[in-house]
Amino acid sequence: MTLFRARPVVVLLAVFALLGAVFAVTTPLFEASDELWHYPMVQQLSRGGPLPVQDPANVGAWRQEASQPPLYYYLMGWATAWIDAGDMAQVRRLNPHVDNGIVTPDGNTNLAVHTAAERWPWRGTVLAVRLARLLSVLMSVGTVLFTYLLAREFFADEPSSLLAAALVAFTPMFAFISGAVNNDNLASLLSAVILWSLVYFVRRADRFNWKHALGLGLLLGLAALTKQSALGLFPLTGLTFIAVSCQLPAVSFGRTSIIRHAKRSFVIRHSLITFGLAALVSGWWYVRNLVLYGDLLGWNAFIAVLGKRAAPASLAQLWGERTSFTRSYWGLFGGVNVPMPDWIYTVLNLIALTAIIGLLVFILQRLLSLSPFLPVSHSGKDSVAPSPLPRAIRAFPFLLLLAQLALLLYGLVQWATITWSSQGRLVFSGISAIAVLLVIGLRALTPQRARPVAFGAIGLFMAAVSFAVPFAIIAPKYADPPRLTDSQIAAIPHRTDADFGSLTFPAEMRLLGYGLEADAVNPGGSLRLTLYWQSLVAMDRDWSVFVHVVDDNGIVVAQRDTYPGMGLMPARKWAIGHTLADTYVLALPATTYAPAAARLEIGLYDYATGERLLIVSGDQSGKDALTLVPLTIAANAGEAPNPQALNFDNQIQLAGYSMDRRTVAPGQAVTLTLYWRGLKPIHTNYSVFAHVRGQGEALWAGADSWPQNGAAPTAAWTPGALIAETRALTLKPDTPPGVYDVEVGLYDASGNRLQLVLPDGRRTDNFVFLCKIRVQP
Repeated sequence: MTLFRARPVVVLLAVFALLGAVFAVTTPLFEASDELWHYPMVQQLSRGGPLPVQDPANVGAWRQEASQPPLYYYLMGWATAWIDAGDMAQVRRLNPHVDNGIVTPDGNTNLAVHTAAERWPWRGTVLAVRLARLLSVLMSVGTVLFTYLLAREFFADEPSSLLAAALVAFTPMFAFISGAVNNDNLASLLSAVILWSLVYFVRRADRFNWKHALGLGLLLGLAALTKQSALGLFPLTGLTFIAVSCQLPAVSFGRTSIIRHAKRSFVIRHSLITFGLAALVSGWWYVRNLVLYGDLLGWNAFIAVLGKRAAPASLAQLWGERTSFTRSYWGLFGGVNVPMPDWIYTVLNLIALTAIIGLLVFILQRLLSLSPFLPVSHSGKDSVAPSPLPRAIRAFPFLLLLAQLALLLYGLVQWATITWSSQGRLVFSGISAIAVLLVIGLRALTPQRARPVAFGAIGLFMAAVSFAVPFAIIAPKYADPPRLTDSQIAAIPHRTDADFGSLTFPAEMRLLGYGLEADAVNPGGSLRLTLYWQSLVAMDRDWSVFVHVVDDNGIVVAQRDTYPGMGLMPARKWAIGHTLADTYVLALPATTYAPAAARLEIGLYDYATGERLLIVSGDQSGKDALTLVPLTIAANAGEAPNPQALNFDNQIQLAGYSMDRRTVAPGQAVTLTLYWRGLKPIHTNYSVFAHVRGQGEALWAGADSWPQNGAAPTAAWTPGALIAETRALTLKPDTPPGVYDVEVGLYDASGNRLQLVLPDGRRTDNFVFLCKIRVQP
């Protein structure tokens, strides 16, 4: 093989190995996608423990990952079994307040608490995780290599093949996942090897024999035992056998019927060998799922732990989530909450869009010219020598790439319809096919002479971004906040010097003071509050900070709960006298009731027990929450009270609402007035529902009817006209005291609810929460 004489690819592999190692050793422990749950599976098996059985009531440290096929976890467990990782509970300290999967303006992105134990020299769990990460990098090096080999089956020129490998290696998210404990790394490798094998043998059908069928069976079995996304390779393998059989030499047979029989026999014989071995290798896992959960794939157990959407997502809703999908493909780090700058996504999306346009041009050219779909020739040009094979067989390798991508997307759509899983990284098991398809598209629009420069520029840009990410984007998000200087303390806008204490220590934390940008806020707006803290003792518990905006009915309308340091400095990390400033951004929901008086309250509590520290100094001594300052929730201007622009299915807008009261006793009624507007002519009569909703799906009051009790059916509305309608929400006599949501929506005669459409076109829930109400005894 001439591979290792082709020095550029060896250099590319070495550079990628370095990049993956950088991610592996610099990313804080458990701050890579789902590593927090992948590693406990590794540790469980490394200690000789049994495969966990999923129980939603007792999910274990591995949570939903116990539903994943176990090969990757077994391999990493065997590789790290010699390490004493009994300190996992101490190293894997979770941040209970993390904004997982949410990009926030004020931080709180860390999934775990990080200490000096993660530094060199590595020991225990830290060593085991780092070693598993580095081994995962080697798997991804294999993925890049087989992407290059796959590209060589399509392109004779080196720049095109190198670009395909670079598109994999220097996709920032792929490099990030490569340096993490994640079964995607093995799934991507095995998928790349299998796809290359299928393309290789379609183009060299005369070399295929039963030994190769055995090899494919082993690879398919291992892939199915790694991740279910690899199951789409099974039908592709069967189709490949058919394509290979079509190339059997006709001279070996006397009549057409004999030829057909031989081809059929070839397909059956090799399918039995390949799929039989694959079933022997991986079938036990799927039988186990069937026995334990009554589901061959185990999806029901997975979803029971992971959770699901309130209602299945439509295709339109999934299309509305395309931005988060593409961002998490290119790079959305940490707990899918650490983004790159917007301009990087723009450049990468433009490269991909150009490639997709080129791919469509390529397909159209091939269809019109009736030429094969393989853009390969020994001259490096985009022509291919005539072939005696049927055109469908010549196009088959290209169609394999499209088919794998289509199957992956189909599976992801099915999964994302049920769960919140619109993440581009979930198609990484097909990243080799994606890279080759992108290069085919770029070649179609790039003159041959310009390719080395253009392709090199793309590869260098992506490499530069990928190498910058660990240091310029990830590291700052997990750096401990700096201590306050004397000048900063002297410049605190509002001094409080309020001490918080417990039975253990009379005074543990001191709020030196605060800074507030404004004392009035509108619904849909936000408050920026800075708190200045100082530790008074060495604390033995991790106290959480709460910041609440409380309205005149005692209802918390906005809140922020975090560990100090916006998650990065739990109290047990503080030395005596340590100081820091935390800036909190409190977002008020757009449906917050206004105008209203409110107040700002802060305090400290133990997340595990709910115990609050008491104020032990000043005029608020003895309280468990410090009132900082009164606030005003100012009303937004609009045609209706509490103006809204809530779009239901691009047909009906909820333009506002009002209530006669927001504190009520059991058995009493809240009078709710809703203001609707038709966005276009409506041809269906929809019913409006308004519910008082408690925990889970419990409803304590409800009023469902056509608008104005049938006097204003939606099919009779004039577009743009404001329709006011009032309904009484009478609480059940046994409604427990507490705070309740008021939800509103619309549905048709079949019970199908209209979905909310966000301003950017994304579809979300099929109801909206208005303000909360308080039920008093």
